[in-house]
Amino acid sequence: MVDMISRTRLSLIVFGWSATSICASCAFAVPASFPPQATLAEVEQRVRACSPEHPRLLASREQLTGLAGSLEKDPLRRELATALIEEADRVLKVPPIERVLIGRRLLDKSRTCVSRVLVLSLAYYLTGEERYVDRCQQEMLAAARFTDWNPDHFLDTAEMTFALGVGYDWLYSQLDEPARNEIRGAIVQKGVQLPRKNPNYSWIRRENNWGQVCHGGITVGSLAVLEDEPELAAYTVHNAVHNVVHAMNAIAPAGSYPEGPSYWSYGTSYNVFLIAALESSLGTCFGLDQAPGFDKTGGYLTLVRGPSGRYFNYADGSADRRVEPIRMWLATRYQRSDWLQEERTYLEHILSVRKDDGGGSAWRQLALAMLWMESASEAASPAMPLHWQSKGKVPIAIHRSSWQDPNATFVGVKAGAPRANHGHMDIGSFVLDSDGVRWAIDLGPEPYHPIEARGMALFDSKQKSDRWTIFRLNNFSHNTLVIEDQLQVAAGNATIESFSDNPRRPFTIVDMSSVYEGQVTSARRGFTLLPSREVLIQDELTGLKPGSRVRWGMLTAGVPEGLGASRIVLRQSKKQLTLAALVPTMAEWTEIDTAKPRHEWDSPNHKTRMVAFETIAPPSGKLTLAVVATPGSCTKPSGERMPFRPLAKWAAH
Repeated sequence: MVDMISRTRLSLIVFGWSATSICASCAFAVPASFPPQATLAEVEQRVRACSPEHPRLLASREQLTGLAGSLEKDPLRRELATALIEEADRVLKVPPIERVLIGRRLLDKSRTCVSRVLVLSLAYYLTGEERYVDRCQQEMLAAARFTDWNPDHFLDTAEMTFALGVGYDWLYSQLDEPARNEIRGAIVQKGVQLPRKNPNYSWIRRENNWGQVCHGGITVGSLAVLEDEPELAAYTVHNAVHNVVHAMNAIAPAGSYPEGPSYWSYGTSYNVFLIAALESSLGTCFGLDQAPGFDKTGGYLTLVRGPSGRYFNYADGSADRRVEPIRMWLATRYQRSDWLQEERTYLEHILSVRKDDGGGSAWRQLALAMLWMESASEAASPAMPLHWQSKGKVPIAIHRSSWQDPNATFVGVKAGAPRANHGHMDIGSFVLDSDGVRWAIDLGPEPYHPIEARGMALFDSKQKSDRWTIFRLNNFSHNTLVIEDQLQVAAGNATIESFSDNPRRPFTIVDMSSVYEGQVTSARRGFTLLPSREVLIQDELTGLKPGSRVRWGMLTAGVPEGLGASRIVLRQSKKQLTLAALVPTMAEWTEIDTAKPRHEWDSPNHKTRMVAFETIAPPSGKLTLAVVATPGSCTKPSGERMPFRPLAKWAAH
């Protein structure tokens, strides 16, 4: 009991709340464990004990009313507040959202509503000007009057419920009574009550971002109206804390996210909203914060971002960086000043760009940085390892030569299964940075709507599905092997069979055999980062059909020189990278056009090409390929002269 109360008090300190600003339900301490063990009766008790006062979601009244005064101590907070008010003024000039679907999704409108509600509400607390309340009320009423929030694609419903739940709670006393009643009715009827009416929604037990977003959004809505709908709120909370664990389990054990960094941002944001709203309303998150890996997941984005500033964007994700307010929450929660400073530094950059070009900031959740941004002493470097593997559901590995050197080499390696949620046929693929440039790239996702509008089954991952006819999603566009122009096996699952973080010879070996089943007996790919900052990529294949063609390829924005030989130089941004095919010795590099779409449904990939070579399997069916990548700034290259070692002997050196 004492430990539980201590953790609750720590949560109050983290969020800047006093002990008197939290609801009375803190008195009913429930032992916190993961997965949560709270019964429906215990949840009902906390709901009944909760104060009916608003605001109570994500922040207290004291915190919100104190925002204006908090600006004096932090210049960056002042700068963000100025930008936020400017954005609120822009919203004043545009009409409220309308119910217009893009294909099967209302998601664009739901996210617009989230952005506008957060910006307008916080602009009110920063300025005290009622015009922001009036405009926010208009926005929420417009959404409340939609026929529905598109529950067939429940992410749309969840985000809209979140938007109106937060706006209703934060501006409760400022909204006029008829509007308040109408908004509350919409939250209940078009959002919160739907999972109770249909407890068979597939997202309820999903192991991906759907579970986090849907439970998070719906629960926030239920907590906003709990004094009027206590039974429904208790049911919703109990349902969420016992089922969101299926999605949270996917980040174990090291905080990695199976769907890549872009979907980390989406799913983890709503996971944090869920935990923060439960604690601010009911005084506990019932142990959700103790999920294995959750205390580490704030570091995931740092680990998968290379010195170029770009993410290792496996799965359906972008390589582009953006401000992540939830990392500020996680940084404070787990006392990680390096995560906090990283977000502050990037926020400062984004705000400076905004001054120059009048835009560039994504306001979808950026406003929440006003709540969660703390001051931080600048950290010299991230307190993170140079070499790391996720050990998770979708295994990845990272090797980095330095955290301080702007010319550092970085390589991200992908294993796992193509059929994973948002997965690609990218097994054995990699991204590579050196000298501040991303050399080996991933094209990222194909836009969803144009594919679906053609009637193609974008999210069917069976071997012969439409998904694998899309160039960006199959192995022809990724930095991996292609055997006899065949696809990887969608049902395969590659493992990281060996990993070393020994600074003298860090390496990763991926067993890709199952994703090339029927094409080989075994396929293993090794990556090692040499002391010279060069990267050696070595493939060993057995059981090939004699005479079959094997292609080694790397997608790049670099411009190649020396094609037709076994050694080429890529040039980009006044930097260079040398690629040397060590085995086979007579390999000839060629250039494959990736800019032009392969099919009428494929997007163009401007300013990209694949550099590749092919080799023929001998009668033995055994084949070895080895390529060394040498950064232009490497003063003592050794990769092309080092003695050859089979993968089986890597661990011995």
